[in-house]
Amino acid sequence: MSELRDLYQEVILDHGRRPRNFKVLDGANRKAEGYNPLCGDRFTVYLEVEDGVVKSASFQGSGCAISTASASMMTEMVKGRTEQGAQALFHTFHEMVAPGAATPSGQPKVDLGKLAVFTGVTEYPTRVKCATLAWHTLNSAIEAPGATVSTE
Repeated sequence: MSELRDLYQEVILDHGRRPRNFKVLDGANRKAEGYNPLCGDRFTVYLEVEDGVVKSASFQGSGCAISTASASMMTEMVKGRTEQGAQALFHTFHEMVAPGAATPSGQPKVDLGKLAVFTGVTEYPTRVKCATLAWHTLNSAIEAPGATVSTE
């Protein structure tokens, strides 16, 4: 357990300090904004979707190390997935960090790969919204492009 906690901290710090895909995405045809009013985290997620496949993803905004790291890793993981695959990833991630969260029936579970380091967030319930903000924003960009989502 100590090794997982160390890995969690290392990954969060790395992605928090040097986020991947932190830019406005030229060619984005989907976008949504997300806001956590309790802590002030705010992100815009950009997607380039072609024929139902996420060709590219990026984000911009500001947030704590957990929300920034989560957004950074999310943009890496959704590239190349279908919209449905990206949503399945969202639901599996959300269920992992917020046990008991409602998942649509019939929603497949997917391998989270490196995202498994976020299991440590469950030990800090107030940080779950930090970890999931970008994911809710991604889901909104797929379902209702241009929308603004809030964690409250």
